[in-house]
Amino acid sequence: MIDDIPEATREGFSISHKPIKKGPNRLVSLISLIFLGAIIFGLISFIRPQFNTNPEPVAQKSEKSIIVNTEDSLVESEQKSSTPEAVPLPKSLTKDDLLGHLPYEEADSDDLVAVSSDGRIKLHQSAATRFRQMQSAAKSVGVNLVLLSGFRDVESQNHLFFKVKEQRVQATAKRAEVSAPPGYSEHHTGYAIDFGDAGFPATHLETSFEETPVFKWLVKNAPKYSFELSFPRDNPQGISYEPWHWRFVGDRTSLETFYKARNF
Repeated sequence: MIDDIPEATREGFSISHKPIKKGPNRLVSLISLIFLGAIIFGLISFIRPQFNTNPEPVAQKSEKSIIVNTEDSLVESEQKSSTPEAVPLPKSLTKDDLLGHLPYEEADSDDLVAVSSDGRIKLHQSAATRFRQMQSAAKSVGVNLVLLSGFRDVESQNHLFFKVKEQRVQATAKRAEVSAPPGYSEHHTGYAIDFGDAGFPATHLETSFEETPVFKWLVKNAPKYSFELSFPRDNPQGISYEPWHWRFVGDRTSLETFYKARNF
């Protein structure tokens, strides 16, 4: 610290710290200078933090930015995940779909023929012809196809969708996973069939139907008669898996009916 004292005031100092031989005025000046130096040092110590270049504030700012970005990502993620739960609308469908179902016109009564013994179940003529052939072929090998449902008018579908939904206290979107809204059912066309197995009635309209001999036979043989499964597992419409629901696509009209309604 002695080097910080002006040369003029260092006179009288020695390494052996001998007493200052100068007059008292020199001593007072030295003390004043030391006192002034202490004041300056204190001021510097006080002012220095104000000009601190520590990067901590920058780090805090970056951390804040990360938090904001994370929150934005979470909000975006929640918005994306809420869409499938509310209404599954795959990109492959047209703008005319409703709750994952496609619109179908009700078949003309003149195009329908009875295919059940009591005459209550009807199909479009072209589908009825191929169904009878398929049923006969299955029966010849001991497989008993049961026809549970065929053509269904809009009024009947209205009951199945709205009334049953209310009875079961189901949300609309949940009901749409297992039943089409009126005007959007494949059964309106007269080309759709719900199959059952006569030997396993407990599996009718249940996913366990896939374990029956009838279903296994259909998987191997239905394409020969131009029938295909409408709603397989993980289907693009987001409809629940229905192993019992098949549709006829064996002529131009039936093919256009189902595939023109889509945007594949």
